[in-house]
Amino acid sequence: MAAMALLPRCAECAAPYPSQTNPFRCPQCGGVFEPEALPAFDPERVEDDAPGLWRYRHWLPSAEGRPPLWLGEGRTPLVPTTVDGLPVWCKLESLNPSGSFKDRGSAILVAWLRERGVSHAVEDSSGNAGASFAAYCAAAGIAATIYVPAHAAGAKLAQIESYGASLVRVAGPREAAAREAGAAAAQGAAYGSHVYLPFGLYGIATLAFELVEALGRAPRAIVLPAGHGTLTTGLWLGFGALLAGQSITRPPRFILAQAEACAPVYQAWSGAGESIALANAASRAEGIMIREPVRLRTMLRAVSSTGGMVTRVSESEIEAGRNLLGRAGISAEPTSAVVVAGLRQAMAAGILGSNDEGEVVVIISGHGLKSS
Repeated sequence: MAAMALLPRCAECAAPYPSQTNPFRCPQCGGVFEPEALPAFDPERVEDDAPGLWRYRHWLPSAEGRPPLWLGEGRTPLVPTTVDGLPVWCKLESLNPSGSFKDRGSAILVAWLRERGVSHAVEDSSGNAGASFAAYCAAAGIAATIYVPAHAAGAKLAQIESYGASLVRVAGPREAAAREAGAAAAQGAAYGSHVYLPFGLYGIATLAFELVEALGRAPRAIVLPAGHGTLTTGLWLGFGALLAGQSITRPPRFILAQAEACAPVYQAWSGAGESIALANAASRAEGIMIREPVRLRTMLRAVSSTGGMVTRVSESEIEAGRNLLGRAGISAEPTSAVVVAGLRQAMAAGILGSNDEGEVVVIISGHGLKSS
């Protein structure tokens, strides 16, 4: 079955992504590439006997004649629980092969790097994306070097090394690791950035397809952590494809949760006058400590167009959320646990709508063992 054509373009100057080289930003203006002209999702073309997210091969970019790069990603459980008496469905992206939703994107991104003939790639990460990228590079036969903040969780760093990747610990905030990876790219290294390169977003979009298949309709609201915005952007693309194919009549309300210590999306959405992104702040939710989100524009569009909201969550609320999930048998890292307080704030604001509009879903983006 024919695979979907890749059609990313620069968000600033509309230049198409080059057909030969692999820049992480637009060579003409430095803008960010985004997927464009995505086809409608067609449920009649879903391949039920294909593994994981590759059931949606008709919609995904893939190499003709080559088996997909698959480690078991996709088809993650959707588990019911309650939060303050409200029925909630938890999508356990924590049960992907490397323990986070990043695997959906890595399966597509690394396969694309393989098709471009890349033999060695660099990436930067606070932990989850680096572990995922390292795992899929190992499966694809690509050598990987991962730049990480030196303070990242030890379990994540050990996981990256276990896949055979070279690990470079960088002192300072998350952005310092990105600068080092960018410097390596400037010297000619292939930069497999999950943040800048748009290809992994197609894989993350399959999360929306799975939710609608499981529930029979779009959720009325979806609550998720917000950092650079790849999870939000992928979901937004997926629900857009479902709308275009008339599989759903409306997208869910997007409710984004950020750590209080670093909340630039909240600041942009609320118009808060004070500085929300603190220079030396720390949080247990290390995966979303991003001061300059690359996909900020899409995050704000997803929230505003669906009647959603952006929340900011204190450290005590993060811990309380993690405890609540744990008592329900769900292991979540602190970055994922922000969704509980985000949901509670949405409940208090009265924006969730009524039960007949659909279910409420929270995304458990990473496993609790990653923070040990």
